[in-house]
Amino acid sequence: MDVVSFAAIPPKDRFAFWREMSSKMWMPLDARSEPHLEGTFQAHVALGGLGSVQATLLSAKSLTIQRTHRLIRQSDPETFFVTCVVRGHATGEQADRDAELRAGDLMLRDSSRPYLTRFGSADPAGGQLLSLQFPRSVLPLPERGLRELSGVRIRGDQGVGALASQYLLELARRLSQFSAAEAMRVSALTLDVLAAALASALDADSDVPLGSRRRALLAQIHAFIRANLGDVHLTPGAIASAHHISLSYLHQLFQAEEHTVAGWIRERRLEQCRRDLSDPLLAATPIGAIAARWGFTSPAHFSQAFRAAYGLSPRQFRRTAAIGSS
Repeated sequence: MDVVSFAAIPPKDRFAFWREMSSKMWMPLDARSEPHLEGTFQAHVALGGLGSVQATLLSAKSLTIQRTHRLIRQSDPETFFVTCVVRGHATGEQADRDAELRAGDLMLRDSSRPYLTRFGSADPAGGQLLSLQFPRSVLPLPERGLRELSGVRIRGDQGVGALASQYLLELARRLSQFSAAEAMRVSALTLDVLAAALASALDADSDVPLGSRRRALLAQIHAFIRANLGDVHLTPGAIASAHHISLSYLHQLFQAEEHTVAGWIRERRLEQCRRDLSDPLLAATPIGAIAARWGFTSPAHFSQAFRAAYGLSPRQFRRTAAIGSS
């Protein structure tokens, strides 16, 4: 992942630098901020390639991004992109449609048509957006229908939009962690999730191949599990209910991936415990408290599962990790 830093740029030049850089990174754009903030402008930009998907995580305060007919004539990559509000609020406009977006909401945009995005001004800490840009041809959905969806708010708190939102918010948190091989796999999953969410918004689920729908659903379930690992009531039944599928179908999805549901949950919980046990900042936190934080209710069961997974007891692993970091 590439990170664009403004630290070396004099404060009075940062906004001009941002305007020039943003047009070079993505496509010709116009950017504005509130006049009294331009002299102290701050932004954080992280760029990650996920196969055919270009991911951008942008944090800023009081930023308006606009693409006009004039800028489109200068250059047009002829792509779609989906924006997910990670933090704060945003306003999106395209095709004579405008919508107020809250954290978790999604919006589709078309690079060939004028649009406007405004965010960060109403939030003391600024706003954060995840933008996923991809060629129009990679989604198995009718291009005309998608154009009709551009500029429409896709709610992140209900239906398939909520499942896609969970996945994208998790993706934003983990964007810097993927290896090159993992990024290619994540690209396919991300496109499946986007296809499912957009198809649902178009009420055109039948246009999405069955395999893509299954992979999208599984990716959404994975994101849901990761977000709820600390919940001791995170059972296969609760997961199936949250996704409006039968318990047997949930097990089928995981069997196709050569996992059991309970086994996948246990592996993710152990990964989190392993991370915390190797964190020097948590060295004084009791091992039992770390285990409980990630959903293990029995210290004995946790110790047994940890040793089976990593070959050391939790205490031995913590001691070894501490020596390695000293």
